[in-house]
Amino acid sequence: VQLQASGGGLVQPGGSLRLSCAASISIFNFDIVGWYRQAPGKQRELVATITGSGITNYADSVKGRFTISRDYAENTVDLQMNSLKPEDTAVYYCGARDTSWTYYWGQGTQVTVSS
Repeated sequence: VQLQASGGGLVQPGGSLRLSCAASISIFNFDIVGWYRQAPGKQRELVATITGSGITNYADSVKGRFTISRDYAENTVDLQMNSLKPEDTAVYYCGARDTSWTYYWGQGTQVTVSS
């Protein structure tokens, strides 16, 4: 199983980016998919998760600004990031847990918020 994260880049404060996590198998196989991030010198932290039933969970720092969603047609889990702040700068990773409780991680995509 492979997860491919894309959509990172350089954006000014207040701007938006949309990250996409593409899976090599149907995302129906995953109980939960999430986005995580790791800034330089910091531990990896949860950003947002979404379950197979559509229940979402967000870190307090991104509530109201980020939205996670599952696109079954494209077989992706996306993270829409609005009102970006410099402190959102990090490498963003997607991760997923399948129905047998096996965890998978994609490679990271860099998000840099700077003027």
